[in-house]
Amino acid sequence: MHSRHILYLLAFFLLAGVAQCFAQSFILKGKVNDSDGNALELASITCPAQLKVAMTNLKGEFSMTLQSADSVVVNFSMVGYKTRTRVLRNPQTTQTLIITMQPMDELDEVVISEKRRQTDQMEQLDLKDLRAVPSASGNAVEELIQQQAGVSTHNELSSQYNVRGGSFDENSVYINGVEVYRPLLIRSGQQEGLSVINPDMVERVGFSSGGFAAKYGDKMSSALDITYKRPKNFEASAMASLLGASAYVGTSNKKFSMSHGLRYKTNRYLLGSLETTGEYRPNFFDYQAYITYQPNRRWMIDVLGNISENHYNFTPKDRETSFGTMEDVKSFRVYFDGQEKDIFRTLFGMAGITRHLGDSTHIKLLYSAFHTREQETYDIQGQYWLDDAQSAQQLGVGTYMEHARNYLTANVQSLQLKFDKKLRRHDIEAGIALKWEHIKEQNREWEMRDSSGYSVPHTDNRLDLIYTLASQNDLSSRRFEGYVQDSYRWSTGSESDDDEEEPRQTFYTLNYGVRFANWSFNGETLVSPRASLAIVPAWNNNVTMRLAAGLYYQAPFYKELRDTVTRGSVTVATLNDKIKSQRSLQFIAAFDYRFRMLNRPFKFTAEAYYKALSNLIPYNVQNVKVTYYGQNMTSGYAAGLDLKLFGEFVPGTDSWLTFSLMSTEQKFNGTWVPMPTDQRYALNLHFTDYFPGTERWKMTLRLAYADGLPFGAPHRGLEGQSFRAPAYKRADIGMSFLALKDGDTVKRLWLGLDCLNLFGISNVNSYYWVTDVTNRQWAVPNYLTGRQLNGKVIVEF
Repeated sequence: MHSRHILYLLAFFLLAGVAQCFAQSFILKGKVNDSDGNALELASITCPAQLKVAMTNLKGEFSMTLQSADSVVVNFSMVGYKTRTRVLRNPQTTQTLIITMQPMDELDEVVISEKRRQTDQMEQLDLKDLRAVPSASGNAVEELIQQQAGVSTHNELSSQYNVRGGSFDENSVYINGVEVYRPLLIRSGQQEGLSVINPDMVERVGFSSGGFAAKYGDKMSSALDITYKRPKNFEASAMASLLGASAYVGTSNKKFSMSHGLRYKTNRYLLGSLETTGEYRPNFFDYQAYITYQPNRRWMIDVLGNISENHYNFTPKDRETSFGTMEDVKSFRVYFDGQEKDIFRTLFGMAGITRHLGDSTHIKLLYSAFHTREQETYDIQGQYWLDDAQSAQQLGVGTYMEHARNYLTANVQSLQLKFDKKLRRHDIEAGIALKWEHIKEQNREWEMRDSSGYSVPHTDNRLDLIYTLASQNDLSSRRFEGYVQDSYRWSTGSESDDDEEEPRQTFYTLNYGVRFANWSFNGETLVSPRASLAIVPAWNNNVTMRLAAGLYYQAPFYKELRDTVTRGSVTVATLNDKIKSQRSLQFIAAFDYRFRMLNRPFKFTAEAYYKALSNLIPYNVQNVKVTYYGQNMTSGYAAGLDLKLFGEFVPGTDSWLTFSLMSTEQKFNGTWVPMPTDQRYALNLHFTDYFPGTERWKMTLRLAYADGLPFGAPHRGLEGQSFRAPAYKRADIGMSFLALKDGDTVKRLWLGLDCLNLFGISNVNSYYWVTDVTNRQWAVPNYLTGRQLNGKVIVEF
């Protein structure tokens, strides 16, 4: 063959190869709409076989370059809509598709493989298998919050939590747009009972650990936004366990829907694992109803009601505690007389009427009322012995007696008007509210200590009590609040046309707003500007960068006002009308990255924050009781880093791992001291798995490892908080078996067995301080619950 022929042949193959290369790629473009024809932004378009992902822009349009094949499978997905799949047969050049997404039916059996992209500071939490998680308190939603990054708890009996160095009182909770309250006199996790949130009735949970929008009220640390569901058809469920029971039923038609939830809890079985033995008789009852009526597309009426009755009766018998180190073991024994009787009765109601001025404009008028009547009474005497366990030397012997007659009644009413309007690039919200508060309290507490025959503190000419408190206050006030905010979305970069390949666009979401408030009690007016920005860069649409800043206030309510003054030998609590709101200037930088590993979806989140705190009202924490100084005395800071990895560690399940680092201090009398919530590190794991070979057996494991909190001797002030409790370590595991599925009457039947505190770790909740005749104090730890088994049955109809 001549060389010329060889050159012709090579040129032919080269041209064929080039032509083939061009034929292997094509442009897929189009638009994604909802069932009403409205454009859907940030919908995901994926080609799993080629690992290609694109998103729709603000107009619902998309464009991406793919490799041609005999068949190319493309998926269209968005949270809240059914996933659509299109198969393209030998596609060439440019393919144009118009996709219509249908809303997801709540009864469909679907697995959401992609979490909603977070473009603000409110994270939507996954509620999958919430009822199957092992629980000591029975408050499933709060226990879910306690496992999030930046959140801490050191008491499995309590639904309370600290967020990024804040106190329990710095967390706001909303149900269907209305702020809810908790009882005010509760001082221990044993008393708490059931929280106001019924997990059976919850549809969505949004949680922000800082930098939240202006529509959320005047709290400094966090916002929890709960939305109750409106059932589409008849549904019902029931649960029974050794710790309580619950029942739920919901029904609806075209205009009317209602749901009812009933819960009963008794932690008598769980409290039996405490070191203090005796007769525990706790009973907690809760009933809730949510009713909606929509006569036409323009009007809707919704009503929510809650009745809660919590009784805690306790007759202690004895207690024996060993503490110290292996080389220096102490033994503490107490024999008790007396009893405690507490009642916490709360009522909450909300009624709203919504006028739809169009598909994108709504006005809502809301009225809500909260009432609580609380009674805490106890007379308990203890005779104690403190010994050196190794030498049998008696270190202290004595008697103490604690007395309380505390009564409180509170009423809070609120009238709100809310407005929201959705435009092409803007979501505008505004609201005003007027609140009326009336709180009446009558408290009397005292404690006597007699060590080795001497009353402590000892004086020659009179008998003094180590602690006494008397207060009788009546507070009536009004608050006026309002806010306006906007979420503005835009994009930069090139959009596609017929001749371009996939576009390179950067998406932005800016939420900005301002909140204002005035309180009649102290005449204070607050202005709180807030803003957050989310950026989805063109170079990787799986990345979201978030920035947030704002000035946040903690408006005093009741406990912060109580200023204690000692007159003679009696401490009196009065209301400080000069009190000012605590202030927090917050800066947050966050990074979200969505990725696939082992062909399963994952999301990694990192958030760094700094909070400059001023006008702080110092406080001490004993168990879950927060006692304030009643004056603005300190300033401080909180800074830290929160990390979270969420995804399918096991196919078809949701698991996550969180790790937090934090430092928080306040300047008290010229000295920097740690805040009572200074938890320097925390690690949490929530892991779900199936037993090999079957999906009927499911296992859920919860692990917590958190740094201990600062503490000190009572009545010594913040300067005395020089000790740190041991780290909180706990493991809970639950196993569930799907005994029945898709029966004629029963939809599912689950049988479960939980092991609470799997390793039987003795976690310290607080300390009891024993004083000997030399006025030396010994810190005796109060341990939390031990290892317990809990069986449960869940039936879904």
